[in-house]
Amino acid sequence: MTDARHRTSVDPGEAHVLVVEDNVPNFVLIARMLAFMGVQRCEWKTSGWQVVQFADTLPRIDLILMDIRLPYEDGYQALQKVRAHERLRDTVVVAVTAEANEEQMRKAKEAGFDGFLGKPLDPDRFPYQIERLLQGEQVWEWK
Repeated sequence: MTDARHRTSVDPGEAHVLVVEDNVPNFVLIARMLAFMGVQRCEWKTSGWQVVQFADTLPRIDLILMDIRLPYEDGYQALQKVRAHERLRDTVVVAVTAEANEEQMRKAKEAGFDGFLGKPLDPDRFPYQIERLLQGEQVWEWK
């Protein structure tokens, strides 16, 4: 992991967030919580497949919230492609998964994610978690 992913602080109102989530109600919840905290630019993909190609079309991307269990390519495969892409390699990518336990969190850390959020997401804690991520901190919370 490079320190470059953890230096820049981004205001939520200026943040560009990509949510990779195949469950529509989960995406709607995340998008609403992001909007509530002022994030105006929230994009959505339903699978890990083609995430890099899509993200590369965006003017910028500050944070990717990546589900682990995705159709076609899982979150780990998508993360490898993000890290291998020159423009995106330093993007903060956080695992967001219902398989939330200490072992899965360790696996995500070893794979190169910058954080881990367990589902169900806590609407009271989520804004604070996202603010910390946008300030360059890592967030590793599965409970």
